Amino acid sequence: MSANGTMTAAVLHGKEDLRIEQVPLPKLQPGEVLVKVGAALTCGTDLKVYRRGYHAHMIKPPALFGHEVAGEVVEVGPGVRNFAKGSRVVAANSAPCGACFYCLHRQENLCDDLLFNNGAYAEYIRIPQRIVDKNLLLVPAHLSFASAAMVEPLACVLLGLEQSAAKADDVVAIIGGGPIGLMFVQAAKTRGCRVISIVKREQQAQIAKHFGADEVVQIATGGPDASTSVRELTEGRGADIVIEAVGRPEAWQQALDLVRKGGTVNFFGGCASGTKVELDTNRIHYSALRLLATFHHTPRTVREALSLLAENQVRSKDYITGEVPLRELPAVFRMMADRGAATKTAIIPNA
Repeated sequence: MSANGTMTAAVLHGKEDLRIEQVPLPKLQPGEVLVKVGAALTCGTDLKVYRRGYHAHMIKPPALFGHEVAGEVVEVGPGVRNFAKGSRVVAANSAPCGACFYCLHRQENLCDDLLFNNGAYAEYIRIPQRIVDKNLLLVPAHLSFASAAMVEPLACVLLGLEQSAAKADDVVAIIGGGPIGLMFVQAAKTRGCRVISIVKREQQAQIAKHFGADEVVQIATGGPDASTSVRELTEGRGADIVIEAVGRPEAWQQALDLVRKGGTVNFFGGCASGTKVELDTNRIHYSALRLLATFHHTPRTVREALSLLAENQVRSKDYITGEVPLRELPAVFRMMADRGAATKTAIIPNA
């Protein structure tokens, strides 16, 4: 925090135009808190926003950037009761209204007035009152800020497993070896599922095994396709549940080939706006498949995510492969754009 009331922050100005700038320090309204950022994590969603220059729901440039964050409360606005200066906290990136049709039907992730908050890649971040009330949580003393910042993506994964009705002994095939695919591996294992990870590269295969996948299918040129391999591992049936965690139309199509009759496919990975996918209606109908997609998280899965991280049932340190100061963030995103978001980097603004 500078003497003239400014702070250093990352500002997204458009497609692949990310700048580190001095911006006004946020001023608090009643019910809000100001958090000194301890760690903010890079993620695949932010990479998509960086590449596209916007997000239809979350961010319209020029705007503060980043949404996976944990840190220490340094100021509280009037009316805040559950947090004080010095509280170690993690904030989700949104909060539902609690009053619309979807909230009243326990679908808070689809809230008509979902309030988003960005600005994690900065020295400080303002947490709006609704998020303070619904999705700001105290971080246990033993959990690092970088580990706690994983709450948001893990909460989305947990909602995906919940909506897919994953239960003990289900065979869950997960397409994708990025951070989200790997989170699905560990989260499914906490439910007692047998996990088959489907990846492209040998390095991804080794990582998936490290994260707990029971079997790994590596898609190799000239080798058996994923469908053949998964059926060989499941007595010819296919997986009970298939999670698509890539966000590509070809992966959506592939998912139908991996699932058993009467099984469930969750199109978790979001494709670019306007993408069209052709699906085999004969296969869907006569195999009685259940197709769904999961978006975002709920206050309940946010809390479940923090519990799993605090208990080390999901090993946050497996995902975070490096730490860099805020000034290096544009270079990190350029690298991610070139190589993909295979891992997470912790951005430490006050390093």
